[in-house]
Amino acid sequence: MAGAVTQAQRSYGHEVTETANARKIAFATFVRRALDEARATRAWSGTEVSRRTGVSRQTINRWVRGDWASDPEAERVVAFCEGLGLDPTVAFAALGWDRTTSRRTSPSPPPMDPDVEALLRRLVDPDVSDAEKFHIRETIRYLAYRPTLPLGVRKRGDAAS
Repeated sequence: MAGAVTQAQRSYGHEVTETANARKIAFATFVRRALDEARATRAWSGTEVSRRTGVSRQTINRWVRGDWASDPEAERVVAFCEGLGLDPTVAFAALGWDRTTSRRTSPSPPPMDPDVEALLRRLVDPDVSDAEKFHIRETIRYLAYRPTLPLGVRKRGDAAS
């Protein structure tokens, strides 16, 4: 009987380890794909992903390697997903969490400018060349992150026109 208990304990321990490893692999795969997508579509480096998500590069690297002893913090997972425009429930599923909604409730996005919609359509249009898509992304990136002029400077510039 003692042998059966030992076998059951070994089996249980092995099963838990396999489940934990499977979850780590699934989450690492999710993170790796998200990073690959950010690099391919937005030309973001690991530093840029970290800056936009608020999750440190060290943490992201640990997630990619599956090098974590306890589950990632839900808030960090949500921040990572939101920074990349991903649904956190996909990450939760990879982690084996039964959470259908994130803790943060985001308001509905403001209406999209028609010109921005047109640019987004061009970015997903298979008939648009990769070179043109690259230029669209670079222009958007430049406009999104250029320093804004103080209101007084803008008014003087408008008066000079």
